[in-house]
Amino acid sequence: MTALLKVDALLDDLEQGLRSVLQARQIERPVLIGIRTGGVWLADILHKRLGLDEPFGELDISFYRDDFSRIGLNPRVRPSHLPFETEDRHIVLVDDVIMSGRTIRAAMNEIFDYGRPAGVILATLIDLGSRELPIQPDVVGQRLNLKANERVKLKGPDPLSVELRNADAEPEGA
Repeated sequence: MTALLKVDALLDDLEQGLRSVLQARQIERPVLIGIRTGGVWLADILHKRLGLDEPFGELDISFYRDDFSRIGLNPRVRPSHLPFETEDRHIVLVDDVIMSGRTIRAAMNEIFDYGRPAGVILATLIDLGSRELPIQPDVVGQRLNLKANERVKLKGPDPLSVELRNADAEPEGA
């Protein structure tokens, strides 16, 4: 069984939360960086909604993963693209789903290889909890507590949808 979450409402909440954090911290010229792939789709949407002038960046964290030596290289790895300086910039790091915190740790390691930002704000559409590292998002579209057999997946980019699936009911390889 697959249930769809209302992605437009989640995006509205994410945008409003991000605007509030930026205003509270008096950040006027943030740059957005999306983590491939879902985070890039979300960064594109947020970039347009916020009306930012500078292009947004894209990270592929494949080489920064702490399980790289165990699982190998993703066959779809592409170079990261940051069309701006990160040194002393306020960065909004965007990901679709946060669970353990390991993806975000890898993304921050890569960002710091480009330069030392003034600050990083973490925005995620779905927060599943279950942290293995002490990394928390600043802005969340929705927090979910999933059962052991449930999975959530962002599909897109057009149309963008969030699916909640029962892993036990899925055919192998789905």
